[in-house]
Amino acid sequence: MTTDADRSREIETALTAVRDRIRVAREAAGRDDDVMLLPVTKYFPASDVEILHGLGCREFGESREQEATAKAAELHEKFSDAPARWHMIGHLQRNKAKSVARWAHSIHSVDSDRLVDALQKAVRAAVDDGERTTPLDVLLQVSLDGDVHRGGVEREDLAALADRVASCTDLRLAGLMAVPPLDADPDAAFADLAGLHRDLLVNHPEATQLSAGMTSDLEAAVRHGSTCVRVGTAILGSRPIASPVQTTDHTSHN
Repeated sequence: MTTDADRSREIETALTAVRDRIRVAREAAGRDDDVMLLPVTKYFPASDVEILHGLGCREFGESREQEATAKAAELHEKFSDAPARWHMIGHLQRNKAKSVARWAHSIHSVDSDRLVDALQKAVRAAVDDGERTTPLDVLLQVSLDGDVHRGGVEREDLAALADRVASCTDLRLAGLMAVPPLDADPDAAFADLAGLHRDLLVNHPEATQLSAGMTSDLEAAVRHGSTCVRVGTAILGSRPIASPVQTTDHTSHN
């Protein structure tokens, strides 16, 4: 049976290895800026988040509203001295915007006007109710292959969506996110994404974040300018057989 101490050692060893991978990737790319490691804690218990927090992590990625809402509430008081920042990285239905607006620092998967409008309304309500004091950071998820069933706005609609977010008083356009197409060459996919990001920065220089790269391809993502890699499996292992909540998850983020 795995004890709490065993699990702590296991996570610490894995986290150190991933941090080393990012450092080596940054050095190889000649980069001296930071690349944020976003541990993806979906499917894993709050106790694993506590371990990561104890190891210095303050940013956590979740992709299912119900599970994330429960974890954020459970850990709020425990992390009061060093608050966590929660990132919604999975597909979000509009009717979940009100809940997410209460706890999310950012959302990485915005891909439609209707979701933008729902989030603006939800964040404004959360501010008015005293549940948050800051705008919600928004990263636009762009589809690199036009398969919108996997999430993401089509590239020809990206500029208009960015303008819409930028016009919202309670949302802050933070950058772009993408998941490489299935079976795609990561270098080619991330080079494509980097080009789209450069184009976005022309009219929205504040949108500096680029959320790209997971367990299997983080080196390629860092090589092409990623500022945030979303890593689950390499830190926490394979997802538990019995997942806490069964919901549809359209994209992979680990």
